Amino acid sequence: MGTIRRHAAVTGAVAALALGLSACGSGDDTAAQSDQGGGQGQAPSSAPPSSSGDGGMNDGMTTADDVFGPGCSQVPTDPNDEGSVQGMVDDPVGTAASNNPLLKKLTAAVKSAGLVDTLNKQDANYTVFAPADPAFDEIPADQLDALLNDPEMKEDLTKTLTFHVVPERMDAAGLVDAGSVETVQGGEVKIGGSADAPTVNGAKVLCGNVPTANATVFVIDEVLQPGKQ
Repeated sequence: MGTIRRHAAVTGAVAALALGLSACGSGDDTAAQSDQGGGQGQAPSSAPPSSSGDGGMNDGMTTADDVFGPGCSQVPTDPNDEGSVQGMVDDPVGTAASNNPLLKKLTAAVKSAGLVDTLNKQDANYTVFAPADPAFDEIPADQLDALLNDPEMKEDLTKTLTFHVVPERMDAAGLVDAGSVETVQGGEVKIGGSADAPTVNGAKVLCGNVPTANATVFVIDEVLQPGKQ
């Protein structure tokens, strides 16, 4: 991402999550995890299955079998682990992201912005572009700290994070077919590439089509900045 000035950096950092992606954070949220349904312990595929020709499987709904991407190998494969793909299925995206080992920094940002409850709405349907932890390493530590802890930065943090959330569920094929999607923040995100290797404003998808109870998550390798494509 390069060097980011204080506002942009902070903003970008926060972007993380929406990320899915979102994350979850509060002790109550993580403590409330329930036993996950039985899944299979096999690792996610490196490529997504073909979807229906009208753009999306089951209106953006995906299953553990639909998950794809090189970064998926870093996700636990034990179906009893709440951070595994199978373990995330039954939790809302805020809680699910908090258990994912790729999204710890995003989780902290979401919690700081006070968006956990919003992301965990049971009746919501989201698509979340969740920056993986290494994406935050491009932001200077002092700027990231200010973004997460300075009350005056909360509005910017919120705008950045909501720029990573689309108010409907979409799978990889549906996103690529659309070409661009409007975010909760109000800005537009461009989708490029192909269904098996999509990009989000140029960011690569590390692990996509990840299902949660109320969202489809795409872990990406950059934090997105509103107004920059």
